[in-house]
Amino acid sequence: MKWPVFCFLAIGFGAVSAGPAPMALSAEAAQRPNIVFIFADDHAYQAISAYGALSKQGALNQTPNIDRLAREGMRFDRCVVTNSICGPSRACILTGKYSHINGFYNNTNNRFDGSQITFPKLLQAAGYQTAIVGKWHLVSEPTGFDYWEILPGQGQYYNPPMIRDGKRVQHTGYTTEVITEQALAWLKDGRDQDKPFLLMCHHKAPHREWEPNLKHLDKFEGHEFAEPETLFDDYSGRGVAERTQDMTIARTMTDRDLKLVAPRALTADQRAKWDAYYDPRNEKFRAAKLTGRDLVRWKYQRYLHDYLACIASVDESVGRLLDYLKQAGLEDNTLVVYSSDQGFYLGEHGWFDKRWIFEESLRTPLLVRWPGVVKPGSVNGDLVSNLDFAETFLEAAGVDAPQEMQGDSLGQILRGQTPGDWRKSFYYHYYEYPGPHHVRRHYGVVTDRYKLVHFYEPDVNYWELFDRQSDPQELKSVYGQADYADAQKELEHELARLRKELKVPEVDPPETVIKPRGQKK
Repeated sequence: MKWPVFCFLAIGFGAVSAGPAPMALSAEAAQRPNIVFIFADDHAYQAISAYGALSKQGALNQTPNIDRLAREGMRFDRCVVTNSICGPSRACILTGKYSHINGFYNNTNNRFDGSQITFPKLLQAAGYQTAIVGKWHLVSEPTGFDYWEILPGQGQYYNPPMIRDGKRVQHTGYTTEVITEQALAWLKDGRDQDKPFLLMCHHKAPHREWEPNLKHLDKFEGHEFAEPETLFDDYSGRGVAERTQDMTIARTMTDRDLKLVAPRALTADQRAKWDAYYDPRNEKFRAAKLTGRDLVRWKYQRYLHDYLACIASVDESVGRLLDYLKQAGLEDNTLVVYSSDQGFYLGEHGWFDKRWIFEESLRTPLLVRWPGVVKPGSVNGDLVSNLDFAETFLEAAGVDAPQEMQGDSLGQILRGQTPGDWRKSFYYHYYEYPGPHHVRRHYGVVTDRYKLVHFYEPDVNYWELFDRQSDPQELKSVYGQADYADAQKELEHELARLRKELKVPEVDPPETVIKPRGQKK
């Protein structure tokens, strides 16, 4: 069994260690904190002002409530994911296991096996009240929850139908606000006030097609976002996988993405407000007859405008939840975590979406507030992962993490004490091909400095090596270069070690095979 407190499986260069001896449960852990896990979909760390990036482009402070978690807790600067896509990331968080162990590889034709062990089930068995509200995206119904109300499939931004404990219910309004209202209703009236609780508040936003709350349509009116240096990347220095993807702002975005057509689910009043905002701007765009780079630049500005306007509603939701915890006297004994299912491209390399082992896709935001445990305003640069979330929640509640879980609790790190044997490398694996955006299957090893990547389709089979120290934008593979021979050899050995330790099959199992069924994601 894993230790209930502060025992870690070291995943780094060298031998596996059992980790340090467990420490005694502290007073605040013995109180069994409440847990609020706020989860966004496709929220890039670049779009959180606590991380800098977009906020440096002007007087833009688009996430004051999310920033509050960073100010009052810990900001993680290198939280990475095991498989950069929505459903597999959620399955990983629930189980603490990689896709090849939990069985959920892709969004196209997999179904989550709800009979397996998950951290909500273990918390429930330990006396926690458990609830999930919002996006689920795992096909099967949730298990391990006393209450659940989820969006069917991908969900929609306006007037969403939801499934509440197996029954379909219809809501009117903007989905981010609907999810927030239902989460608050459960906190106020739906739970046993005498038990600790787990609330998972999972938003659809800011997932494609980035449709904002009507009240935020003009939030960034007149603001011109600075273009990323690689907006017009030509993918030289890399292989055919990077050149043949289908996720560019230039070629892939649809009229719906660009708000040249309206969503289908609007009421008459909502449609009138939508048209009043977008119609005159779209008429101006059409009259301009833009082409080439000018057209790409217009698409980029429209994309950022809508994407960040979606995030404005998520940020408001975070503020409402934090305010309730304070007003209800729950703030001091509640662990609050904010994250996203993976990173996202905001025009870097000319892309939107995710899927790659590359940084903007691999890295996800992680902010943790735990009064009395986490030092306010702290920043951590260790290599942590969504693989660690389940173990962290369990340890916080004083519950043993099953040996089959493959991550490690962040407990000591949250206390400012990174274990000496904490991981120095991390395994990544993406499976969904052929599929949306045409990103080839690949796996690799990630360290603080390097990424070694293997694309392994029969028709596209090659290796790449990136040195993020000299090439932070990952523009040129140095695989096979003499200057990197020693690093490459060491990384190859480390990748083989990780694949063996994590029990990765040599050949992808049948469940990874995509069976096209016209599903849009």
